[in-house]
Amino acid sequence: MSAGQHKLVDASAATARPEQVKGRITNLQRFSIHDGPGIRTTVFFKGCPLSCLWCHNPENISPAPEIVTLETRCIGCGACVQACPEGIAGALDPDQRARCRLCGACVEVCPTGARQWIGREVSAAELIREAAADRVFFEESGGGLTFSGGEPLAQPRFLLACLEEARRSGLQTALDTCGYAPADQLLAAAERAQLILFDIKCMDPERHRRFCGVDNRLIHENLRALDRAGARLWLRIPILPGINDSAEELDAMTELAASLRSLEQISLLPYHRTGAAKFARLGRSFRLRELRPPSAPRLREIADLFQRRGLRTKIGG
Repeated sequence: MSAGQHKLVDASAATARPEQVKGRITNLQRFSIHDGPGIRTTVFFKGCPLSCLWCHNPENISPAPEIVTLETRCIGCGACVQACPEGIAGALDPDQRARCRLCGACVEVCPTGARQWIGREVSAAELIREAAADRVFFEESGGGLTFSGGEPLAQPRFLLACLEEARRSGLQTALDTCGYAPADQLLAAAERAQLILFDIKCMDPERHRRFCGVDNRLIHENLRALDRAGARLWLRIPILPGINDSAEELDAMTELAASLRSLEQISLLPYHRTGAAKFARLGRSFRLRELRPPSAPRLREIADLFQRRGLRTKIGG
């Protein structure tokens, strides 16, 4: 982004010390090669304004801490049930799960670590110190730090503080966003990040609302605002058979992509089913059980649609 464009600053984030600004994350994933250029460390923020039915990281939808059960570690000893004030630890029934107080008693007594907290609070300073341990891998590969989620802009003050602290530490950053956020916050983050990974899921507003919980008008407005501001853009498009791979949807996507002056790359992300198991661990129902990943020939066919418009396109992150 060129100098002088959209100098938008969150004053509270800019003036607070980075050890004072805190947020909630679920994971810091090292040696990632699918969330931007080079080797990256990806930070998953907790909380998202969307609720995509196929979400690969449903543990990041709610902003609140949660408790999950890792079924491969559970030995059925019953210690969690005995410790639970409601006697419901490990229950799969949603009505029973709704009575959970999140007291953590089941986590404390679990002998195998099958019961775990999801979501920890860290300060911006702590997070960047932790990520900076991977600096040598960033420098050798041209990589850096990617903020993902969930939706990082659901915690705007924390995100801006992290971006500022990363810049002071000399770390390259990328923001992976669904684009559903106030425009000023998105532009402020884009000014501080070196790359924006922007998700496009469905083009039709009502289809987007049906499958993602909100329509996409704000998302498209924000994408065009980023393009006007000159932000480096990579589009990321999940390919979901029967949901967003119709001729109408794909034609609209290629038109949108071709209209963006700042677009550098399109990543087609084939749907996979790992999120289904995560929904179960959270005690939630997975509503797309019949959805299957797209075939390799179909992915190549879709990639050709974009490439014929002169758009650099790759299959995968």
